[in-house]
This record gives sequence, structure tokens and C-alpha cells, in this order.
Amino acid sequence: MNNNENNSVGRVKTHSYTFAQSPDYLQLESGEKISPVTLAYETYGSLNSNGNNAILVTHALSGDAHVAGYFKKSDKKPGWWDFMVGPGKPLDTDKYYVVCSNVIGGCKGSTGPTSINPATGKPYNLSFPVVTIGDMVKAQKSLVDFLGIKKLLTIIGGSMGGMQALDWTIKYPDMVASAIPMATSSRLSAQGIAFDEVGRQAIFADANWQKGNYNDTNKIPAQGLAVARMLAHITYLSEESMHEKFGRTLVEKERYGFDFSMDFQVESYLRYQGESFIKRFDANTYLYITKAINYYDLAREHGSLKNAFKNVQAKFLVISFSSDWLFPTSQSREIVRALQINRKNVSFCEIPSRYGHDAFLLRNNDMEKMVADFISFVYEKAEK
Repeated sequence: MNNNENNSVGRVKTHSYTFAQSPDYLQLESGEKISPVTLAYETYGSLNSNGNNAILVTHALSGDAHVAGYFKKSDKKPGWWDFMVGPGKPLDTDKYYVVCSNVIGGCKGSTGPTSINPATGKPYNLSFPVVTIGDMVKAQKSLVDFLGIKKLLTIIGGSMGGMQALDWTIKYPDMVASAIPMATSSRLSAQGIAFDEVGRQAIFADANWQKGNYNDTNKIPAQGLAVARMLAHITYLSEESMHEKFGRTLVEKERYGFDFSMDFQVESYLRYQGESFIKRFDANTYLYITKAINYYDLAREHGSLKNAFKNVQAKFLVISFSSDWLFPTSQSREIVRALQINRKNVSFCEIPSRYGHDAFLLRNNDMEKMVADFISFVYEKAEK
């Protein structure tokens, strides 16, 4: 690790915030109640005296609170968006106070199906209530209040993180100065729901899933979760990027094996993605978070997409990527049109990229400059 070389925020620590402790509780959209609730979070930079330089980063399906920096010197990789967060970076920690939390329902320190149910002393597993994107945002609001943030300068996130960003502007319009939803949609398409369902069915079909009642003393449904991840990962890429990276190149062989072992490099890559995923993620959590994404539908919730954005006050920068077929540009344009109909302040850009849905997680000069300039503009306006 070389902090000076990449302007890293350096060594970081994950914190925990617990709220809704009995007799209080968090009321969920399903009607269920949960108590207590813990959110794992990380912060970078400092909150200014006005409490108006805070940026909330919201993560995608498999993300977590560790968005930047390193836990220890031996870490091989920094946080998942390290190139965006740090001194002199688009989310400049010399100017801004950056916050990222693991969502409720997650498995990286926040309350979710892997957490201990205080009523039983055992993991919730499938007794954990189904949560929504709105529930995630409601829990984040408690954290933001706890941190003393009066108003969020910006909320930024891609994919499921973009859904959270949109929901924040609708549920708490007075709390959000600007939002940058990236590679996202106001609702997941039927095709997207279908992919998620196949992934869940792969987990259900694993004999070790045991109707969600696996634990540390039992074998985990690793095979099912790995297959779910392999399928999902295909949707995150584009045909062009897969062809460029793998083509039809064989795996350390010159001819087909004429059996069912791996022949192609792309097969090896997908198996690696599945095997690495099971080491850092939980199968039940995958079920819950994909369900939350499937339920998200702003038009259904508010009567129409126009109605959904009627009362928002934030300035918007909506970003899509040309090769993203999971959350295509047409879905971003729907958001932009609804904002324009309501005469809201919105800028939009489709960034050329051959990397598919994952493009927002990869370095891109256009994206980085656009984000940096937009946030700087909003901040300068807020300071006047």
C-alpha cells in the first residue's frame, strides 16, 4: 500500500451505530417492526461547522460501508470506490465529509438475516422481515441525524445505490441539496426481475440452504450462491467487454477437452467470481437484497413517476453508460423526463463505455470530472 501514490484516505475503521432500541423500533414498509437496528458505517474527511459539506455514498447490491482506504497495510485492495473518494479526488475529503453505510438487510455489519434475533438468541435467517429500498433510506436517515448532518450536500450511488439516492430526494426533500443517481432506474425491468429470480432459485436448490437455516456449524449453500453470482455478473458486463477480455480463448490448452471440464477462459473467470463471492457474502442476504430491488417502483408507489418527483428540491446529475443493458440509458431518460416535467433542476449525460453496468465502478475521466465539477458547483452555491 502506498497512500501517497494514489491519494488514499489511508487507514480507516468501520464504526457501528445502533438505534431503535426497545421499547422503540424501526417501522418497515411491510408493516413489520424491528428492534434494535445497527448500521455499519465509515466516514472520511470532516464535517464543517455549518454541517453542510456531507456526501452520502450509497452502495450497490454486494457493496458495503468500506468505500475507500485500507484497514491495514497488508490489504491487497482498498475500498470499492477508492478512486472516487480521497484528497483531490471527485469526492474530495479535504473539502467534504463523506459517509457510507452498509444497508439494513446487509451482511457487512448492519442488521440483517445473519444478525442475532434478540428474542431467540439465534440468527434471524428467514425470520428477518423483508426490507425495501425505502427501509434502507429510513435507516440511513437515523444515521445521518446521529452524525449531526443538517443537510446532505450530495447523495451519490450507482445501481441499487442510485435507487436509494432517488428515494432520499423524495422522502426527505428538505435534507438533500443534490443527487447523482448513476446506472440506475426508477424500477427494475421484468428482465432484471427474471435474472434475480433465477439467482434466488439457484440458492433455494442448494441442499445446504436448508430453507435458510444454515449457520456456522453447517455447510453453507456455497454452490447455489456461486451460481447466482455467476449469472448476475454476466448482466453487469457487456458483450463487447467480454469479447475483448476473453473472446473464445481456451484455458491453458490448444484443443477442446471433449468433456465437461473448463474449456474457455470466460468459464474460468465466472467460476472465480462465484468462488470469491461466497467468501464475502451471505446467501440469505442475497435473497433479501434482490427482493428489495425487485420491489422498488417509484411510479407504483406514487401513482406515476411525475408524481414521485413533484416535491423534490435537489439538483440532479443523472448518469448512464452506453453499454449498460441491465439499467439502460432509456430508463435514466425516464427519470430525467419526469424531473423536467416537474421543472426540476436536472442535468443528464450518457457516458460512452464498453464495460456494461459495472462501468460506474471503473475509472472514467468523463465520469470523474463530471461528478467533481457538479458537487463543487453545488457546494459553492451552498456556501454563498
